Amino acid sequence: MSPKNLLVITNSFPDEKDQTIGSIFVKEQLRYVCSRFDQVHVFSPSMFGIGHRPKALFKDYTYGNVHVHFLNYFNIPFGLRFMREVFVKLMAKAISNEVDRIGVRFDLVHAHFTWPSGRVAVELKRRYKFPVVITEHTSLTFARAIAKKDKQFVKAWTGCDRIVRNVSSDVGEFQKVGIPPEKVAYIPNGFDSSKFRSLDKVECRRKLNLPEDMRILLSVGMLDEVKGFHHLVDAMADVHRARDDVMCVIVGGGMLQGALETQILRHGLTDFVKLAGRKPYGEMPLWMNACDMLAHSSLSESGPMVMFEAMACGRPYVGTRVGSVPDVVTSDDYGLVCAPGDPSALSGIILKALDVDWSAEKIIAHARKFDWSETVKPLLSIYDELLVRTT
Repeated sequence: MSPKNLLVITNSFPDEKDQTIGSIFVKEQLRYVCSRFDQVHVFSPSMFGIGHRPKALFKDYTYGNVHVHFLNYFNIPFGLRFMREVFVKLMAKAISNEVDRIGVRFDLVHAHFTWPSGRVAVELKRRYKFPVVITEHTSLTFARAIAKKDKQFVKAWTGCDRIVRNVSSDVGEFQKVGIPPEKVAYIPNGFDSSKFRSLDKVECRRKLNLPEDMRILLSVGMLDEVKGFHHLVDAMADVHRARDDVMCVIVGGGMLQGALETQILRHGLTDFVKLAGRKPYGEMPLWMNACDMLAHSSLSESGPMVMFEAMACGRPYVGTRVGSVPDVVTSDDYGLVCAPGDPSALSGIILKALDVDWSAEKIIAHARKFDWSETVKPLLSIYDELLVRTT
């Protein structure tokens, strides 16, 4: 097969040094895909004003054969909500201008997120005639789109060539809006085994200045409502009443930090729940190996990366049954789950997990099924199928 070029359109993408890690799963998956192509160009558009990114951080960059473009374009915020077709055309025009400028012919487009990237990819397909794959990553947004039969989402799914969903139970949902099931493939997220692997716990704790005599729960994510950290803090109050040798470390930043600090103080947990703030992605293997288990309190999620990464380090997942969690935590040997939004249930499984003699070897062996090198195989098969059509 002659060399082919891949165009990736995504709502967000990490900067060169991974200081901001929005959609890090796109970049990580791409590392295992890019070798199949001659050139890969990633376009991550952003409107001036709403969502506009600082140029000092989001500069275009290249690694290997991957060229990352952070596009800024003009749009009227009013149009984002009430004139979505205009929004699509303006964003498509910004991308097509850049495609014409760099002078590369693309043989395949992979859009991450249906709105707006997937919808724009389908708009561009009309001009460039390339096949389009859309991966739908969202949870609440996806559920709303299905329930409302959102026209823009349905238009994107109808117009693309294949759809990827990372939650197996959602594959059948597309039929509710007229998308045949054979068009949709379940492909889970994954992890990079060269980064996330078993390390010495004591050494990791020393590097991170964490106590060696405590049981440590780790939780990772943006400090927002959907991640459910307020429920985790409430659960930790129950845990602390039962035993005083447990600490919860929350890695991440966000708008709810002040509210969580107040909640922690109110419960008298300042020595037992620590807000560690944002950390570089390259440091996350240390945090995963320093803890005893991952505590995940999310209220809604599709395929939480931290679940795969923790299990790759031999740590059990202890948290809410959301998104692809039932696809991965298929046995109590790998973790314990409960319904989201229930602090009492969460504290119950945390206390139960603290008394389990977890087998790190068994957890790691199970996690290997979700190494990116494995999870990209069905995606590459889809690519090959579509590229043959263009030959």
